[in-house]
Amino acid sequence: MARDTTDFQPIESIDELVAYLAAGNKPRDKWRIGTEHEKFPFYVDGHAPVPYGGERGIRAILEGMQQKLGWDPIMDAGRIIGLVEPTGQGAISLEPGGQFELSGAPLETIHQTCREGNAHLAQVREIAEPLGIRFLGLGGSPKWSLAETPKMPKSRYEIMTRYMPKVGRQGLDMMYRTCTIQVNLDFESEADMRRKMQVSLKLQPLATALFANSPFTEGHPNGLLSWRGDIWRDTDNQRSGLKEFCFSDNFGFFDYVDWALDVPMYFVIRDGHYIDMTRYTFRQFMAGGARDEVPDGMPTMGDWANHLSTLFPDVRLKRFLEMRGADGGPWRRICALPAFWVGLLYDQTTLEAAEALTRDWTFAEVNRLRNNVPAKGIRAEFRGRELIEIAREVLALTRQGLKNRGRKNRDGYDETSFLTTLDEVVARGTTSAEEMLSAYHTRWGGSIEPVFLEYAY
Repeated sequence: MARDTTDFQPIESIDELVAYLAAGNKPRDKWRIGTEHEKFPFYVDGHAPVPYGGERGIRAILEGMQQKLGWDPIMDAGRIIGLVEPTGQGAISLEPGGQFELSGAPLETIHQTCREGNAHLAQVREIAEPLGIRFLGLGGSPKWSLAETPKMPKSRYEIMTRYMPKVGRQGLDMMYRTCTIQVNLDFESEADMRRKMQVSLKLQPLATALFANSPFTEGHPNGLLSWRGDIWRDTDNQRSGLKEFCFSDNFGFFDYVDWALDVPMYFVIRDGHYIDMTRYTFRQFMAGGARDEVPDGMPTMGDWANHLSTLFPDVRLKRFLEMRGADGGPWRRICALPAFWVGLLYDQTTLEAAEALTRDWTFAEVNRLRNNVPAKGIRAEFRGRELIEIAREVLALTRQGLKNRGRKNRDGYDETSFLTTLDEVVARGTTSAEEMLSAYHTRWGGSIEPVFLEYAY
């Protein structure tokens, strides 16, 4: 999740909230790629989860990383909960159950993103391995119950933990027992944002299927290929899921703001303290409804930025677009996810082709597909065709988009090589989750313990 911000500029009108999003418009030569990936820390001896404190805990990893990188600590009530590169180009943060996240710098190519990810994994391994800790690249926690999962000492998570059971059945599982890979991409205008939003919303179930990688829960198969994808079906439906208004022909920044204003808040920060705001929508806050609970009574632009970071639609709009459909996975997936979306959305010819492919896909059809993918993966059906057939078409498009970009590394290779792991899924006809399930029933002998060796960073 994003690092919480403070910006004390008072909000005078809804127009300012719309302008905040529109300020994300960037010319094409300024478009960047920001990749985020999460992973589960575990003790090599016994495969237990890693708590925050102690000589061999997550705090020790963060302190070791701070010393190694020279990054600035992110503090919460006197405790280190993350690190940020001094110029703001990247951050390390903690998810609620100790999931260790790199929020990457905005970079120009997938080659740079992949080098960044590799460097991060090497650095964190150097600090963690002497502590007997490694990291697991899966979309869902395969072994530990919710009760066994540690809780990180972040104030926002305490508020969310109290709130989640009131609004859905699986919110705590989302917080404490899932991991994702995510890519953040730019737009040049409101119209460009709309095009990218709509194409990526329609294809997000395909990304969930291709990256399905969470078939185990509490030591056993859970009957799903993407447990994480299923969790998002009942987390907090006011703030998450597929939003029909985004499918409108004239969808724009105002529409997203208008929706966000009526979603309950989580918190505001005043004098370093988090105040529970779950009783209020942002619109009520702007109308003065929380004067008795917030010292200054009225919202700031920092409050708005933080509120936007607590909305969880399949594609999230901030001053960029966040692709949120993929399970966490092995290191090759960290490069494949941004390659998949950059190829589709950053080349105009390919974006037009993706628009043509998906133009008449309706909200109801995409939502039905989204509901079927967690169990069926690439075998889910859409208009009488298995999703694997559509995957072939879409991967051909994104490959062409990456070729058209022509961004080559020192050895002369373009970015298409990062799609190989997805090509393998389509060629095999099985997802990573299905490969794990096959291993579980054969060579793993009905045990999930080997996953901690084969899917570890």
